[in-house]
Amino acid sequence: MEPQIEQLIKKAYAAFNARDIATALSTMHANVEWPKAFEGGYVSGHNEIEKYWTRQWTEINPVVEPISFSERENGSIEITVHQTVKSLLDEVLFDGTVKHVYSLEDGLLRQMNIELE
Repeated sequence: MEPQIEQLIKKAYAAFNARDIATALSTMHANVEWPKAFEGGYVSGHNEIEKYWTRQWTEINPVVEPISFSERENGSIEITVHQTVKSLLDEVLFDGTVKHVYSLEDGLLRQMNIELE
């Protein structure tokens, strides 16, 4: 995997964890498709992701740290992440690893899917 792709993805996770939506969105294609992890389905585009995350952070406190990066045969990027999700009262709702699988377009994140370990 190219180093700039790994850096792009690390930038996206760091921005998400810092709740810096503008920086996170700068790593994403304008027509990005993003999973609504705890609800099902997807949101599309920067405006919809911003609305989803803003609402999500009023309900839960997720922190997602990338552990490993690999490129799949089809060219998609697989990231194993450690994800901790807490309630706003600091109760752990989920603490484990999952796989995030990205497709890229024009050097930006185009779609993300979640695969459970």
